[in-house]
Amino acid sequence: MTRSKRGQSLSVTKRLVLTAIFAALAYAAMFVFRFNVQFLTFDLKDAVITLSGLLLGPWAAATVSLLVATLEFITVSDTGWYGFVMNFASSAAFSVTCAAVYRYKRKLSGAIVGLVSAMIVMVSVMMLLNLFVTPLYQGVSRSDIAALLPVLFLPFNAVKGLANASLVLVLYKPVHRALQAARLLPRTAPAASSLADPAEKKRQMIRNVAVAAVGLVLLAAAIVAVFLLLDGRFELFKER
Repeated sequence: MTRSKRGQSLSVTKRLVLTAIFAALAYAAMFVFRFNVQFLTFDLKDAVITLSGLLLGPWAAATVSLLVATLEFITVSDTGWYGFVMNFASSAAFSVTCAAVYRYKRKLSGAIVGLVSAMIVMVSVMMLLNLFVTPLYQGVSRSDIAALLPVLFLPFNAVKGLANASLVLVLYKPVHRALQAARLLPRTAPAASSLADPAEKKRQMIRNVAVAAVGLVLLAAAIVAVFLLLDGRFELFKER
């Protein structure tokens, strides 16, 4: 048996089932909804992977990142091992960072700090990888890639991070409740103050709705930025 920080047990079987579910959902998100910006492509799978980390811990996020990167490498990738390394590094940097911060501060403020930290770490990691790995499979010089860092790679990864972080804000509560209803996650006993004070329960509901609304607005802003600022295009299915 494994135990969460709150002392609630989660069986190994349920943990494996949840890991498989999140990997399948992340792969579906990668496969179906994609945005192309020049020779770069981003999707919303990192949001799903990050949810696995928030609910199961950083190791789950790392595992799901590896599983999805491997599935993408086997089935749809046309960039070989270079793409595998980039995909895994991007997803792991984002999801593991957020999950690690949230693990030690399991509150809304912890989630927000985790998501902001995840964006910073992911962008930093991808800047380095773009500089040293991208020239290898693009067949161009490092100086050519360096010239693209501030005008393409930086805004691209920043928008990608914002889109995935925003989707996490929208999906966390509904996904958490759905998994609890399915008995795949233990139910959290409500605080005594919320049971005794209907006003507190109402405030929590308003806060949850507000967080989801902010997430939707930021997600819409990120998608608009893809088309208007980065001249991107939407691709429903990826061709091999």
